[in-house]
Amino acid sequence: MLQIDEKITAIIHRFNLNNYAFSKRIGVTGTTIDSIVNGRPQNDGSRKKTKPGYDVLLAIIDAFDINPDYLFGKSDVMLNSEIKSIPTYSGMPHVISATTEGHENVVFISTKARAGYLNGYGDPDFIETLPSFKMPLLTNGTFRCFEVQGNSMVQTFYNGDLVFGKYVEALSDIKNNEVYIVISKNDGVVLKRVINHSEDQQKLILKSDNQDGNFPNYEISSEDIMEVWQVVMYASGQIPKPIDVFDKLQELESKIFNIESKIQKH
Repeated sequence: MLQIDEKITAIIHRFNLNNYAFSKRIGVTGTTIDSIVNGRPQNDGSRKKTKPGYDVLLAIIDAFDINPDYLFGKSDVMLNSEIKSIPTYSGMPHVISATTEGHENVVFISTKARAGYLNGYGDPDFIETLPSFKMPLLTNGTFRCFEVQGNSMVQTFYNGDLVFGKYVEALSDIKNNEVYIVISKNDGVVLKRVINHSEDQQKLILKSDNQDGNFPNYEISSEDIMEVWQVVMYASGQIPKPIDVFDKLQELESKIFNIESKIQKH
């Protein structure tokens, strides 16, 4: 890691200045800068470099639009203008499907369409190729239907189930431990339970409901997220089995019925 004097030297060279011209730009003497980057001569012939004070560092930051994290060792990016802007989450879906009357349709994304959706979610021509339909129960928002793929959410959703998601307008609206469809650059389309750290840590924690498989929790950066849809309804071909308590009640009722029948016969 570069020392502070080396970083100031790099800034001087970046702007094609000498020590004297640099000192004039930040309002200090040439001797001050020379003592920082070259050091003051000592009696034994060595040179001892001076640590720049807060006022000097602040003047450098202001005069040359320097990234403060560069000077303090937290970033290798020297200039504020070179810091890549983090894309903000869009408050509206890029493309919607509507009926001729102007009512929004629910667009269906099957497992086969997932790969194409990752690249074409903002392309009107691609969205038009996907099936769409009207759902009377889904109003006041933009909704999409996704086919569940895999077993990571088993116990709640199964492979082939259909989940209906409402578009989330801001990442801050995501509620902890609710289920969402998250579309991201690196992971594609995933169905997960979410812990929201978008405001304090710029990330989401994604969790699976299947505790029997190898589905560890993982995090995803806010800047990688393209769309988020909150699951509000689902359709399943899995018919739930009766729970154990219900089975036992049925068994008990059957025994009582048999006992009553024997009593009546006697």
